[in-house]
Amino acid sequence: MKKNIRFIVLLVLVAGGFIVYNYLYQGHRDIASEDPVFTLTVQELNDEFVTNDSLANVTYSNQTIEIDGKVTAFDAASKTITIDQKLSAVLKKKSKEAITPQQAIKIKGRFVGYDDLLGELKMDQVSIIK
Repeated sequence: MKKNIRFIVLLVLVAGGFIVYNYLYQGHRDIASEDPVFTLTVQELNDEFVTNDSLANVTYSNQTIEIDGKVTAFDAASKTITIDQKLSAVLKKKSKEAITPQQAIKIKGRFVGYDDLLGELKMDQVSIIK
C-alpha cells in the first residue's frame, strides 16, 4: 500500500514539474508570421491614445498590428524607423531596401506602448510590408 502511495506522489510531482517547466519556458512569438489583429494609420492610433490612453493601452498592448504612414527618420545602425513623427519602431532585421524620409511605408510588429511624456508610440519586432 505504501509503495502505491509513493508511486502516485512521485507521478504527481513529475507531472507538476513538467507543467511548471513548460509554463516557464514557452517558445517565443514569431510576429512576422502572425496575422495582424489591427490595421490602422499612425494618426488613428495616436488619436485613440490621446482620447483615452487607458482603454487604448488595454486594446493594443502586446498585439500584432499593421501600420501605414510616412517615414520621418531612419537610423540604420540602431534599426529604428520614425513614422509620422509619432511612432518609433525597431526593425527585427536590417532592411535590405533603402528607406528614405517621406517614403510611404507599411509595417507590421508588436505594439509595445505609448510614452505619454514624449507623446510617442512604440513598436518592436517590426518587419516592413511595403
